Amino acid sequence: MKDQNYDLIHVLQMSLKHIWKLDTYIADADERGDTELATWFRKMQENNRKAGEQGKKMLLARLQEDMS
Repeated sequence: MKDQNYDLIHVLQMSLKHIWKLDTYIADADERGDTELATWFRKMQENNRKAGEQGKKMLLARLQEDMS
């Protein structure tokens, strides 16, 4: 039987990794003076932050439900 939370955990991990990786891309774009690209990367990063927060809350609720 597949763990019902595996996919959630995996996607959450990928979202958090993208937040970290986008810091590098933002810095690179800023160094080149490409404000359009840096701004787009920041928007992507913020979307991943929101998704990460939602995923953490969802995972917490599911784990608490499993323990009860």
